[in-house]
Amino acid sequence: MKLISNNTELEQLIAGDKPVVLDFYADWCAQCQALLPVLEEANNHYDENVAIAKINVDNNPEIAKKFNVRGIPAVFLLKNGTVVDQFKGVQSKTEINKRIDQLIAAEAETSN
Repeated sequence: MKLISNNTELEQLIAGDKPVVLDFYADWCAQCQALLPVLEEANNHYDENVAIAKINVDNNPEIAKKFNVRGIPAVFLLKNGTVVDQFKGVQSKTEINKRIDQLIAAEAETSN
């Protein structure tokens, strides 16, 4: 899972050829820490189809503001640079995988 530390890295990731999952978090956030292993497992499982990255809101407030992050953890799913889904708080592995599967399916439909 890639750690985004500035806007340039974010733009390069979004411009890539894969759909993107962005996890906005903070080191002090217990819910963020609870979500991390689920997202790391998803990153290993979906590595070839989706780019998963995390953004520390304390270190990157301008990026958090750009996505209108009001609470963390906040996860955004992007296709072609556009947010197509998002959720806040801890979600189950099943729910997160379902959302990523939908993102991949939407990307496949666009590619065909």
